[in-house]
Amino acid sequence: MSTNVSTPFFVMNNKIQNYPWGSVDSVSKLFNIANPDSQPQAEIWMGAHPNGCSEIEIDGKPTLLSDFIQQHKPEILSPQTAEQFGELPYLFKVLAAAQALSIQVHPSKQEAEIGFEKENQQGIALNAANRNYKDPNHKPELVYALTPYQAMNGFRPLAEIIDNFEQLNIQPLKPLIDALKRAQNESGLEAFFTQLLSLQGEEKTDAVGALLSHVKASIKNETYALIEELSVQYPGDIGLFAPLMLHVLTLQPGEAMYLDARTPHAYLKGTGLEIMANSDNVLRAGLTPKHMDVAELAKCTKFAEKPAETLLLEPVDQGDILLFPVPVPDFKFAIFPQPHSVEVSIDSAEVLMPLDAGLTVENDQGISVTIDKGQSVFVPAYTASYKLSSAGRVARAYN
Repeated sequence: MSTNVSTPFFVMNNKIQNYPWGSVDSVSKLFNIANPDSQPQAEIWMGAHPNGCSEIEIDGKPTLLSDFIQQHKPEILSPQTAEQFGELPYLFKVLAAAQALSIQVHPSKQEAEIGFEKENQQGIALNAANRNYKDPNHKPELVYALTPYQAMNGFRPLAEIIDNFEQLNIQPLKPLIDALKRAQNESGLEAFFTQLLSLQGEEKTDAVGALLSHVKASIKNETYALIEELSVQYPGDIGLFAPLMLHVLTLQPGEAMYLDARTPHAYLKGTGLEIMANSDNVLRAGLTPKHMDVAELAKCTKFAEKPAETLLLEPVDQGDILLFPVPVPDFKFAIFPQPHSVEVSIDSAEVLMPLDAGLTVENDQGISVTIDKGQSVFVPAYTASYKLSSAGRVARAYN
């Protein structure tokens, strides 16, 4: 092996994305990462995605992680990952939301492959505003809360949705609700959801106006308070009805949630870690000024009630490590609560990130690296094993 593929650990230089919905101070408070210009620091990307690839140092020179992987795929990713995915199959992020992100659905793998190919054949540019599919991949994701983290995830029970809308007594929506009452099944929910999102012009303005009048005049509950808060961020947006249809929950620090393909969801506020398949496919369903293709969205949405007790992901305690199990091969996620010389065997490329204190990682030849909380280290598959120590939690992204 050349020197490049014998170095066991690489400190990562990660891209910070300054999206306007990002928090100005959360990342700096949690990780002491400077923000001299008071920019919104929305996301830190750890991985090899072309829109924000991490850099590592090789022979003293900054090198894109993607270029390093490309040169020695089987050794760095593992032969199996190199063959199955051909790239680092996940993107790991810190996500710090000061205001709500759009309501989204991510397509399944098969839907993404078909949609991507179709839009390519239609000659729609990859960066076009009306482009639905940026790549042929699915985008399941897991979020792990670092602060209280408010989100919407999956459809409420149908009876609850009907009750929430009947309380509003909004005339333009009456035919939609009556139809849902007659067809309390997946096709009934699909018709209700798509017709509501498709309201235009005066009908839409009247419906949203009536919603806000009702919310302001009623005794405050959590859902109404949220709708009022969102109406300041997204005035007149049809997505203001979403909290009446989707579960609203606040993850406490240390809690995690898995978001499967085809499930409507939105991140509302808070800071967490997010790991996802390496994709940028998003179909939007409100709380956005961006392109909304309701017909395509409906094709890629599972119109089924999501039981409330399935929203949180229960970790599996394996002694030195808490594993958060996910049903996809693209990524795995685990937390070392307070590793003291914990020995770890690996068979894929990993990213380690200390959350509360510095971390030291060492291989069996005694080569070690120490980083501060909020930094991250890339561990290639060929490293095979390491010993890990930190006075706080360490997040582990791998596959």
